[in-house]
Amino acid sequence: MEEKKVEEILQDEEIPVTEEASGEGDAVQAQDPETETAESDQEADEAGIEEKETDDPEAESDEDNTDGKKKGFFSKRKKGDKEKAAMEEKIAGLEDRVKRQMAEFENFRKRTEKEKQTMFSMGERNVIEKMLPIVDNFERGLAAVPENEKDTALASGMEMVYRQLVKQLEDLGVTPIEAVGQEFDPSFHNAVMQVESDEYPSGTVAQEFQKGYKYHDSVIRYSMVGVVQ
Repeated sequence: MEEKKVEEILQDEEIPVTEEASGEGDAVQAQDPETETAESDQEADEAGIEEKETDDPEAESDEDNTDGKKKGFFSKRKKGDKEKAAMEEKIAGLEDRVKRQMAEFENFRKRTEKEKQTMFSMGERNVIEKMLPIVDNFERGLAAVPENEKDTALASGMEMVYRQLVKQLEDLGVTPIEAVGQEFDPSFHNAVMQVESDEYPSGTVAQEFQKGYKYHDSVIRYSMVGVVQ
């Protein structure tokens, strides 16, 4: 009987729930809204950072543009270097060509001047060779004039013309070759006979049959001489 009463008393009595107990339960079961908001914001920020790091098209396009600009710059620079090298090579080729042409022109000028001088000398030499027989005739004519007629007008006129002619030849560079009393030299003398002489030793020119002449440093006519045996 006593046990049955205790059970009935317990069933009839309700255990009051205090506000403090209910508040603590709610605190345990429900989370703070501000904390939830902060956590959600942090997660959103992290997600945004990841999206920016991985899926930002503008950043990727900026990087592509930068790489493209660099590649374009280097390609333009390389092209400019090639054009500069080609231009320098072309300039060097033109300079070499100009130098060659100038050297060829200088050689042509010197060669032409030399040929001109040679032609002039040959023409002058031909004229002199034709004048030498005239000089020989003047000398023969003056040598044939008697002593008593050397003071006549004819003899004096012949001698004046002869001296003037010889002076003009000397001005042109024509000089007579010394022969008589000189040792025979085949470079200047043409021996046509051998003679006996008590005055000159052997191998010396004793007679001159035709006077020889030099034109500057070359022989224009050899002396025709007789050499002592």
